Amino acid sequence: QVQLVESGGGLVQPGGSLRLSCAVSRSNLRFDPMGWYRQAPGKQRELVAIITSGDSTNYADSVKGRFTISRDNAKNTVYLQMNSLKPEDTAVYYCNVHLPWREYWGQGTQVTVSS
Repeated sequence: QVQLVESGGGLVQPGGSLRLSCAVSRSNLRFDPMGWYRQAPGKQRELVAIITSGDSTNYADSVKGRFTISRDNAKNTVYLQMNSLKPEDTAVYYCNVHLPWREYWGQGTQVTVSS
């Protein structure tokens, strides 16, 4: 059984920062890639950022220069550092990890950017 435990969401003012974490159980497995998606009300789920085991990264254009994805392979954890947050970043953020035979999703964590 693979479980993803997300944390770090919350309410923040525009221009503020948050750091999301996603800890994955089953440390004996190598998940590749690991990433974050988000879904705003009334919109489709979209890719935010992904990172491979070799630390190659890919970002949505809307977050480039503001968000940074990283991973700690020893802890089987992926992080998303979000800076200069904007109201349009408001969404439920989901952790996503892949094994060769399937993918797994976290339960989601709410990020709200509002003054």
